[in-house]
Amino acid sequence: MMVAARDAGVGRFVYATSSSVYGDLPGLKKVEDTLGIPLSPYALSKLIDEQYARIFAQVYGVESIGLRYFNVFGPRQDPAGAYAAVIPRWAATLRAHEECVIYGDGETSRDFCYVDNVVQANILAGMAERGSASVNQIYNVGAGAETSLNELYALIRERLSTFDPGLRAALATHQAFRAGDVRRSLADIGKAKRLLGYAPAHTVASGLDETLGVKTPHRSPAHSIAAPASSEASR
Repeated sequence: MMVAARDAGVGRFVYATSSSVYGDLPGLKKVEDTLGIPLSPYALSKLIDEQYARIFAQVYGVESIGLRYFNVFGPRQDPAGAYAAVIPRWAATLRAHEECVIYGDGETSRDFCYVDNVVQANILAGMAERGSASVNQIYNVGAGAETSLNELYALIRERLSTFDPGLRAALATHQAFRAGDVRRSLADIGKAKRLLGYAPAHTVASGLDETLGVKTPHRSPAHSIAAPASSEASR
């Protein structure tokens, strides 16, 4: 894609990277200019993407902006597959009256970011002034708030119970921590706010309202997320 952008004379290349590049970095808040060691092939591939973008800017003059997404979620997200996110998997599993699985003690935390926030960041990145300090940069894109898996499970269960009161008593099961899982992750979004004007409008709670159809209870919640393929929760 970078080669195609260069050959076509594209002026700006906006690409998705990932919070996974922070790897084993200690501490809670993740700041763009400090990284740890990647803990998975996926994380390494994203780090290499960032290096390609840097080199193409230096050598060929292709402006780039990389957006490190933090745990994006939203309506119609697929609950199946190896990279299925935890929110659609748990929602689908609860609707099927099956047990959700939490790996570890449930105090593992993430910065869950509703998709509308991500769309805003992409538009701002695409429209940033050419040649300004905001280009040839990498930005965290998150909500700027930490939510544990236990808290997330409770939020999802609470919302789905408005459609199915029997879910209020649904309990999750716990299994061992998974190798390579980061314990806590929180985006420092100060740089994106300062240079791009990023201002996330959705919290995890309001994003779940939209995703799970709580604001429109007359609509079947099945329209938001597909039926489950497995009761096992992903990352």
